[in-house]
Amino acid sequence: MTITAEHRPPYTHGGLYRLMGLMTGDEKHGPAATSTLDVLWVLYDRVLRVGPERMGDPERDRFLLSKGHGPMAYYAVLAAKGFVPVEWLPGFGSYDSPLGHHPDRVLVPGAEIGSGSLGHGLPIAVGTALGLRAQGRAEPRVWVLVGDAELDEGSNHEAIVFAGPAGLDRLHTVVVDNSSASHARPGGIAARFEAAGWSTVTVDGRDHDALYAAFTAPHPGRPHAVVAQVEPKSA
Repeated sequence: MTITAEHRPPYTHGGLYRLMGLMTGDEKHGPAATSTLDVLWVLYDRVLRVGPERMGDPERDRFLLSKGHGPMAYYAVLAAKGFVPVEWLPGFGSYDSPLGHHPDRVLVPGAEIGSGSLGHGLPIAVGTALGLRAQGRAEPRVWVLVGDAELDEGSNHEAIVFAGPAGLDRLHTVVVDNSSASHARPGGIAARFEAAGWSTVTVDGRDHDALYAAFTAPHPGRPHAVVAQVEPKSA
């Protein structure tokens, strides 16, 4: 079920906190959710070519939430944009709710993948970009949101070092950095992508104008990574 625009109240960024407040289930990853709120809102409100009416459109952009273990902000944004009814939110995490602790693409309208297991989203995004290229579709963009701790997973390293030389310029990765990774990286997160031939930008993950500029920066012939720095998880 989706809600058409004419029957959906207009939500602003501030209204997302009210929507998140409706989800009173046993959420064990609160910081994982709130750290992504601004990134998700700027993407869905200003960048992504998606909507409830385009979920089956082969020319739509694809957004993959790899950081699916804290999906409250994601669900709030999907509700604000009409993909899911606001009435679903209070049931979050309950036995019979479609809004589980990890998003399920079969149950959640607008979710491209089932996610939450660390290290899966970026490799799937690489495969999605390759598949769209093989189909000759030059318009759809692929976006994937990962957490900084996910980059400890070897599957993500393999995806990074493949995508650069492959020239997957329709691929975009947003790394939400809340200082929860176990291993430091010389030169920071961006350096890891740069070494593999990616275009990179590091920005304040709470600054909407900076995020928009980073998301829309040109990067011909190269995949693009945006590192969105937010307050440390332990703060």
